[in-house]
Amino acid sequence: MAAQVKVAVIYYSATGITYQMAQAASEAAGDAGAEVRLRKVRELAPDEAIRSNAGWSAHHLETQHIEEAQLDDLSWADVVILGAPTRYGVVAAQLKQFIDTTGPLWAKGALVNKVYSAFTSTATKHGGQESTLLSLFNVFYHWGGIVVTPGYTDPSQFVAGNPYGASHVSNNGETAPDDIALTATALTARRAVQIGAAVKKGLAG
Repeated sequence: MAAQVKVAVIYYSATGITYQMAQAASEAAGDAGAEVRLRKVRELAPDEAIRSNAGWSAHHLETQHIEEAQLDDLSWADVVILGAPTRYGVVAAQLKQFIDTTGPLWAKGALVNKVYSAFTSTATKHGGQESTLLSLFNVFYHWGGIVVTPGYTDPSQFVAGNPYGASHVSNNGETAPDDIALTATALTARRAVQIGAAVKKGLAG
């Protein structure tokens, strides 16, 4: 019997938009038979900034139970799915800071041959969704990873329209992920688990 695929869904979310997408990814991966860890990265913003935004403050309190991501979560996983909102067309600093701590794992080849995928959200239409996903893919290439995207592998993707990964326009945090975004997120996770299982089986053989 093949070993169960281990999936780490690691995200950053200020007001809860990407958190909802992370939940969808976690649930889909679990439904696909994977063992899943849902982890948030550490918040870098000062408390004053968080308190100044009601949505940010509320989400910060609501997700205190979510464990913070550690390097062990990357070592443990066969599949890693990263998610964060865009900031000026690149990934939010909180997730980037976590990525920047992975040097010790990279140096010993502990990130090689894992399956990687990603999702994002923007405040506005055309706000940098594709560039943010592609910037994350650059990280995965350096790690020696296998990048899996939703592509146009399902009819729903012709509605979602983003072959690079799941994405959503939040209208400055006012609009929660809709069925289109959540379906794309779930598809992304299922494909990552499917390919991750094939890679794990192949490497074991």
